[in-house]
Amino acid sequence: MRLRRKGVEQAVGNDGEQTTTPDEAGADGASGSSGGPWDADELPEDDDLERIDLGSIALVPLAECELRVQVDEPTGEVRAVLLATDEGAVELRAFAAPRHGDLWEEVRPQIAADTARRGGTATEQEGRWGTELVSEVRLTLPDGQTGVQTSRIVGVNGPRWMLRATFLGEPARDPETAAAWDEVVGHVVVRRGAGAMPVGEQLPLTLPDGSNPRPAEGAVGPGLDD
Repeated sequence: MRLRRKGVEQAVGNDGEQTTTPDEAGADGASGSSGGPWDADELPEDDDLERIDLGSIALVPLAECELRVQVDEPTGEVRAVLLATDEGAVELRAFAAPRHGDLWEEVRPQIAADTARRGGTATEQEGRWGTELVSEVRLTLPDGQTGVQTSRIVGVNGPRWMLRATFLGEPARDPETAAAWDEVVGHVVVRRGAGAMPVGEQLPLTLPDGSNPRPAEGAVGPGLDD
C-alpha cells in the first residue's frame, strides 16, 4: 500500500495486507454482503476482518488499492483517507452528528449548492444507503483539455456520527463497478468517541500505527485536495 500526502506519494509497509480487491470484495475474507458501516461499539462478534486503524475510521486493507491520506500541511492533521486504484477511488471522512436527527439530510443541499457555485450539477438518486448525490463539475485537465469530473457522494448516519464517502471515476459512473466499492464502505468501522463535539465537526484521523512513510517518486491516480 502507499500513503500519499498532498500530492506527494509515500510508500508504507503493511505486513498484514489481504489479497482482496474491490472487484473481489465478498469473495473470501470479506465474504458476504456487509451490513455496515459499523459503529465501533456495535461490530458483530463474528466479524474477524483485519482493519487498518486510522483513528475515527478503520477499514479493511486491500492489496490492489493504494491507501492515501490528505494532510493539512500547516497543522499536520490528516483530513481524509482514500482507497484508490487506476479505475477510481473512494474518499472517507466521518463527522460528529446529533443524537437524534439526520445530518446527511441537512448536509446534502449544502453540497449541491457548493457544486452549483462551481458551475456544476448535483442530482439526487437512491442507492444502497438511501439518497445520494451524483455531482458533475467541468474542469481543465493537465493537458489543457476540458473534462468533467463525476463524483458520487454517499452519507450514512450512525450513532452520533455521519460517514461521508465520495466515489470518483468508475465507482461514480458505473453501477456494476459501484456495487463492489459500496461493499468496501460497508466494512468501515467508525469510532465516534465519548467526548462532546460540535455537530458537523470532522472526527480526527491518524496515521496507521507503526507506519514509517518514505518518499516515493511520482504521484499516481486520482486525488482530492481541500
